[in-house]
Amino acid sequence: MAEKRDYYEVLGLGKDASSDDIKKSYRKLARQYHPDVNKAADAEAKFKEVKEAYDVLSDDQKRATYDRYGHVDPNQGFGGGAGGADFGGFGDIFDMFFGGGGGRRDPNAPQRGNDLQYTMTIEFKEAVFGKETEITIPRTETCDTCHGSGAKPGTKPETCSVCHGAGQQEVVQNTPFGRIVNRRPCSNCGGSGRVIKDKCTSCGGAGKVKKQRKLSVRIPAGVDDGAQIRLSGEGEAGARGGAPGDLYIVIRVKPHSFFDREGDDIYCEVPLTFAQAALGDEVEIPTLTEKVKLKIPAGTQTGTYFRLKGKGVPRLRGYGQGDQHVKVTVVTPTNLSDEQKDLLRQLSGSMGTPSTSGSAQEEHHESIFERMKKAFRGE
Repeated sequence: MAEKRDYYEVLGLGKDASSDDIKKSYRKLARQYHPDVNKAADAEAKFKEVKEAYDVLSDDQKRATYDRYGHVDPNQGFGGGAGGADFGGFGDIFDMFFGGGGGRRDPNAPQRGNDLQYTMTIEFKEAVFGKETEITIPRTETCDTCHGSGAKPGTKPETCSVCHGAGQQEVVQNTPFGRIVNRRPCSNCGGSGRVIKDKCTSCGGAGKVKKQRKLSVRIPAGVDDGAQIRLSGEGEAGARGGAPGDLYIVIRVKPHSFFDREGDDIYCEVPLTFAQAALGDEVEIPTLTEKVKLKIPAGTQTGTYFRLKGKGVPRLRGYGQGDQHVKVTVVTPTNLSDEQKDLLRQLSGSMGTPSTSGSAQEEHHESIFERMKKAFRGE
């Protein structure tokens, strides 16, 4: 019979290995040599060896005894050779790898409620300045009649007689590889560990009911399209005393007819006549809050930008406001009188430039004027 290897050597560790080191090594090697994964001829034997080493070194008392006496246990101990290792624990191993963490989930433990999402569409200026509003959301709440127990008032859920409150049933199978323990949700209680004989008439035993709930919401000034507002505890009700989920409000902002937004800055387009651009002028500009005067220098070219400092959007996280950027566009005159046309021809001739016209450009300029009129009206 081959001499049994040192347990630390089996796990590839030194004697100063911590409990976490032992657990990590075991998980890695058990996965590597598990017979369902590794089809090598010696995989089963190595798996048993790894598990035996882990069973000893993961137990503080057994580890201390092993460190002192080695494989010779004065109490006719724990090792038992490779044949003494319980190859059954498949269920425990799978629990460890795939969500169990080495333990069983308590079916009666508090469970947090689900989060909810609500999409709110607001006007451009409501996003800029903020608002208080009220919304109605459908959500699941704890039943007021049974207070979440699901049982008729005066009664209470009983512990499942099949799984005894564990919420799981174990099925043991003996295979050529050893004993396999399979766990599955209890067929009698559905995995809850409890049985309700007299169900609440309001919720039908669910412990929760659907309701339409009105909530007051504050939209902060400066919020932008796509932003989320979290209302803590306003989601679905939890189960078995668990905390409720949260409500996430997703903001959608309608576009404005005159203003465009980029971050905390506002952009707009303002029309100028040829004379204003050539000779200079002072024009009135609509902003988000008021009308201001903007000085146009002589010789301003179409497409030039001017900045109105502090006339943008309030900064959501910080102090102050963004800026407003004004793009000026020189408008081609339309519906000229014969006299005006002659004067323009004379000007064009003196400047050595040909006269031009374009209906598409005229339509664009008309739309600029219309948008600017709406902005002045506060629309």
